[in-house]
Amino acid sequence: MPLIEHIHALEILDSRGNPTLEVDVIADDGSFGRAAVPSGASTGHAEALELRDGDDSRYHGKGVLQAVSNVNETLYEVLAGVEVTDQILIDRMLLEVDGTENKSQLGANALLGVSLAAAKCGADACELPLFRYLGGAHAALLPVPLLNVINGGAHADNDLDVQEFMLAPAGFDTFREALRAGTECFHALKTLLVDKGLSTGVGDEGGFAPQVSNARETLDLLMAAIEAAGFRPGEQVYVALDVAAGEVGAPDGPPYRLPGEGLDNATSEQLIDWYAELTESYPLVSIEDGLGDEDWNGWKQLTDALGTKVQLVGDDLFVTNTKRIRRGLSEGIANAVPIWLGYGVMISHRSGETSDTTIADLAVASGCGQIKAGSASRGERVAKYNRLLWIEEELGETAAFAGVSAFRQAVEH
Repeated sequence: MPLIEHIHALEILDSRGNPTLEVDVIADDGSFGRAAVPSGASTGHAEALELRDGDDSRYHGKGVLQAVSNVNETLYEVLAGVEVTDQILIDRMLLEVDGTENKSQLGANALLGVSLAAAKCGADACELPLFRYLGGAHAALLPVPLLNVINGGAHADNDLDVQEFMLAPAGFDTFREALRAGTECFHALKTLLVDKGLSTGVGDEGGFAPQVSNARETLDLLMAAIEAAGFRPGEQVYVALDVAAGEVGAPDGPPYRLPGEGLDNATSEQLIDWYAELTESYPLVSIEDGLGDEDWNGWKQLTDALGTKVQLVGDDLFVTNTKRIRRGLSEGIANAVPIWLGYGVMISHRSGETSDTTIADLAVASGCGQIKAGSASRGERVAKYNRLLWIEEELGETAAFAGVSAFRQAVEH
C-alpha cells in the first residue's frame, strides 16, 4: 500500500476572515488529500486547544503559524513512511506525539488537519469516495439537515439569548426533498422578516439575525415560515435549538442569565421548566447545550425531565472527550453528542468554516442521521449540503434518508 511521502500545511482564512490551517498529504504513488480546519466562536472550556500564535502584530494574535510549523516539521517527520490507508495507526501516532489530553502541545487544529487530509489521501489511494472509504460498503444513510435559520448569542449582533434556531425537515423520503423544504422555508422566513421590517442580514452560520426579543417570538416566526412555504410543522418540518447556555452563565451552572426570556437570574430547574414549556408548545426535536458545561447535576435533572421527549445534545458538555462522554453514559446525562458514536449522533460544522466538505462524507460514513452545516446561504455552508446531494445521486436507489428516526434514536436509547 502507498506510504506517506509529504505533508504540508498552509495558513489560510476561514469564513470569518480568521486564520486557520489547510493541510496536504501526498503518498508515494501520487495519491493526494487536502483538508481545511474549521474554528468555533462558542466553545466549551474543556474543549481541545486550538493553537493560536498570540502575536498581536499578525491577525490580532489569531495567526496559526506555530500550528503550521508543527505540521510541516514535527508531524511530517513522525508520519513520513507510514501506510496512508492505516487511519487508526495515523490517528494513534498523532495523539501519542502530542501527548496531552486537550491537544495543547501541537494544537488540535494541527492534528485534525493532518488526520482529515490523510483520510482523504487514503480514499484517493483506494479510488473510493471518502464516505465509502470510511463507512464501508453499507454506508448509504443521508442525514437530516439542521438548518440554522435565525442566529443569536455569540453568532449574531442582536439581543437574542439563544444562539441557534434551526429547521429540521425530517418528514420526507429523501435528502433532496428535505433540503428543498428547508430552503423554501428559509426563503419564506426572509419574506416574513421583510414584511415585518426586520433585518435579513445573516450571521456567522448563514442564518438571519433580526432584532427579535425572545425565543417564543422567534419560534412563532419559524412556524409561520413553515406554513407559508406550504409545509406542516411537526409532521414535515420540525425545529431545534442550540442554547449555548454556558455562554449565558458560569460553566458550572447557575445563575443563568437570559433576560429576554424573563430568566435574568435563573436556576437550572427554572431553565429546565422553560424548556419543558417550549417542548409542549412547539415541534421541538433537539436542544443543544441546554445547560452549562460543568452543570452535571443540572444536566441529570434535564435528562430525567425531557430525555424521553426530545434530543438533548451535549456539545460543550462533552467536547468529544472520551472521559466526559463515559461519565455522561454512566450517569445517564444527555442523550446525544456531536461527532461521537454511542449516544444519538450529530455531525456538526463550526461557526468559522471553510469550503471543505469533509463533514458531509463523515455524516454518511457514520450513518449518524443528522448534520448541522448552517443555513441555506453562504457558500461554505451550502457546499456541505451540495456534497450530500451528490452523494445521494451517486448512491442512487440504495440511498436512504434518516428522517424523524434520527431523533428517536436519542430519546429511545
